[in-house]
Amino acid sequence: MTFTKKIVTILGVALSVSTVLSAQNQIAPSRTEVVIPIHKNEFRNDNCKQRVQGGNPKTINGYMQFNGSMDGNRQVDPQIAIGGGYILHGSNSGLVIYDKKGNFIDGASQRCFNNGIDPKMYYDAHNKMFVFDLWNPWDKAKKKPVNVAVSETNNPNKAWNVYPVSAPNGVDGGGIGYSKKWIAYSFPGGDERTFVLKSKEVKSGKPATVYHFKGSLGHPIFTQDNTEDLYFFEIKGDRFVINKVTSASDGSPVYEEVGNKRHHLKYINYPPQSPQKGTEQKTSSGDRNPKNLVMQGGYIWFSQAVNVEGNSAVQWHQVKTDGTIVQTGLIHKKGTNYIQTTIGVNSNNDVLVGFQETNKNMFISPRMAFRYANDPKGTLKNIVNLGEGRGATNGTSWGDYSGTTVDGDNFKDLWTIQSIANEKGRGETVIVKVPMK
Repeated sequence: MTFTKKIVTILGVALSVSTVLSAQNQIAPSRTEVVIPIHKNEFRNDNCKQRVQGGNPKTINGYMQFNGSMDGNRQVDPQIAIGGGYILHGSNSGLVIYDKKGNFIDGASQRCFNNGIDPKMYYDAHNKMFVFDLWNPWDKAKKKPVNVAVSETNNPNKAWNVYPVSAPNGVDGGGIGYSKKWIAYSFPGGDERTFVLKSKEVKSGKPATVYHFKGSLGHPIFTQDNTEDLYFFEIKGDRFVINKVTSASDGSPVYEEVGNKRHHLKYINYPPQSPQKGTEQKTSSGDRNPKNLVMQGGYIWFSQAVNVEGNSAVQWHQVKTDGTIVQTGLIHKKGTNYIQTTIGVNSNNDVLVGFQETNKNMFISPRMAFRYANDPKGTLKNIVNLGEGRGATNGTSWGDYSGTTVDGDNFKDLWTIQSIANEKGRGETVIVKVPMK
């Protein structure tokens, strides 16, 4: 009896010490503010001109695809989110809704959502809602708000609420992420470069508390797993650094570093600009810093553009939450360039990598490659051509990214949206479905 009591006491002390140490490592927000939303009864009303883009479903190389936005310049910034039986598509020219067969339903300008550029979007299957952001650097008040738009249901045609979060020192290049409980946005510029909101609060359409953090927590991750914790990822030199937001005792967010490991990657440098057919003008290849990351099956997944022997290549990874790499794959071929990549992962841990290809004998053209979970580690199946570019761009900027995601209704099918250069070298888009079992 005495021996048992001693064990309980010792365990109690150990637990208490562990709790204190954990609390000491947690960092609270630097400040909070309450933001009142702009309410919209529907996606588009009579004061918002309809934007008709895309559709025309067809089958190419065995996969159903259809056109997305066709009115882009060189920086299209295409995105998609899938759920509720709908596809929500965003670009720097506006927003469009399709059904899953590729038929156009409705479209609107960014001005209908408090204006902005650089859309990032997702479908949150935990809370049955669509979310996207628009960064507005042109507002008259000079607050440069990040407009976080949230649908009240899983039907994007119905009511929305837009939360304008001031970011007066922010610059281009932000990213959004989510978990079951949190929405987060990180961006370059200023002293406070990450803010967090509660998902249920913004879905309700009520005034929402915004929690600002000093510095940047990293790029927030799309958390498909059923967890409230939200992870952030950053490449710092030769290390992967991972932070995690959890709930304090009062329900507010706090974060701590949970991963910091050397990655030992041979290829990690930023990709060079890539050549195009018929011109000396080179094009932007993307970023070694991932544009989207996914939490699926307890792992972090992402793809990136890197420099491999003077060409842009696509590299993809599966990483533990402590920063340890599980597997890495490389899409590279001498004499050509793979650019502007994003990744999607389903509940089986099947993977789809979307990207584009360009070289001195080719205009910018959409591509994809996928793998099943039981395929050999680090491998993808053959690259699938999704179309062929028809002209060279007249400037360096291109992209700046693409979009790849899981179907939020079945968590099996994977989708990608990729840019393609038209005859004038401007960005059109294709949306492609990859059915999975």
